[in-house]
Amino acid sequence: MNEAGSTERTHNYLRQIKGAVGYRAIAMGASFLAIPLMIGYLGQEQFGVWSTLLTVMSWVLFFDLGVGNGLRNRVAESLAKNERGEAARFIASGYTLIGLIALALWVLVTAVSFFIPWQVVFNTQTISDAALRATVQIGVFFIVLNFWIGLIGALLGAVQKTSVIALGQLISNVAVLGLVYVLTKTTGASISHLALVYGLSLTAANISLSLWFYQRYPELRPRPYLKKQHAHPLLHVGLQFFTIQLAVLVLFTTDKMLITQLFGPQYVTQYEVVSKLFGVITFVHALVAGPLWSAYTDAYHRENFAWIEDMLRKQMMIFGGIVVMVIALCLSARPIISVWIGSDLVVSLPIIITIGLFVLISTWNTIFVMLVNGIGRIRLQLYTAIVAMLANIPLSIFLAKHLGLGLSGIVLGTICSLLLAAVALPIQVHYLIKSHV
Repeated sequence: MNEAGSTERTHNYLRQIKGAVGYRAIAMGASFLAIPLMIGYLGQEQFGVWSTLLTVMSWVLFFDLGVGNGLRNRVAESLAKNERGEAARFIASGYTLIGLIALALWVLVTAVSFFIPWQVVFNTQTISDAALRATVQIGVFFIVLNFWIGLIGALLGAVQKTSVIALGQLISNVAVLGLVYVLTKTTGASISHLALVYGLSLTAANISLSLWFYQRYPELRPRPYLKKQHAHPLLHVGLQFFTIQLAVLVLFTTDKMLITQLFGPQYVTQYEVVSKLFGVITFVHALVAGPLWSAYTDAYHRENFAWIEDMLRKQMMIFGGIVVMVIALCLSARPIISVWIGSDLVVSLPIIITIGLFVLISTWNTIFVMLVNGIGRIRLQLYTAIVAMLANIPLSIFLAKHLGLGLSGIVLGTICSLLLAAVALPIQVHYLIKSHV
């Protein structure tokens, strides 16, 4: 039984990787083509504001109290135990909970937006406060809408169909590229128009995935439903995931805000372009790591620990290849950027090296995070995430300003914050495997 399950799980894992390769390649290509279009449309400073603004708006996605990740684990567990009715009740509770949170959050953020000095927040005078506020309101509406309908991503993960999530990214990125091109031909520079384009593209992708999923799994279609026995487990595990997500938010998204405040929004463009370039490597790793979360859940609840151990060994081998890719990209980044964006954008070597190191350490951590997330053993990750969250901003400011390391100091602060998890999580996983094998 375990051997047959292992074979099918491995075959499905490989199918998801193969299915996602084409989708993600086209999605990444569209994203790369959109960057110079956006910079040309807005200019470097306004693009820096837009990039930072998009980061701020995406923060809203973290206020689902971790329900999406809790839902993914509960649905995957229920399906592994062949309890489809229970899975449907968890799905219905998840949608109802997120719907209520989304509505409350939209009302709150929209009301508060009228009292925030947005020009101060984004350290710019080139865009009026009214235009910034309108952009935030448009963006928040679509972001809140999509963290409700975007639960489809957690469900696709739960049924181990992560290649379809990649299809959603393709739809969204191609739509953004096409609509941005239309903007460059029909309108003057406007980040409000860009926010509308981004929101419509994301919504179209999530609606498309939802239609596909519920046609394929009609018995899992959600309905208005909220009972304590299904809502409480989602919130219990979800709140731990939420704290981890909040830490990830601080670690992965505050760099742009710090650059904006310490050096000015025009410097965000350099950071964003280098990050996007190294996103090629993140893309490659996401292909092989993404399907594993729920595959580990399935294997764990079927007590197939040999499969888990074998998969971890393979992930370590893949990491060796990632190291080679990072070194190669560090050596070739500047000529690539010169061809891609143009020679007007000057990128320093320290920012390239530190972003390369950041990709390495975050990729290393992801190998072990996928397992502990999948089996729900996230307490140690929670503690390391809290430490990293508290350390990140002070460290980044100290290294960037007081030691004079500039942009690379901000990235280095994030790297230092991740070191505890880089040591602790492999040790935890080693003892988890050892106790079952």
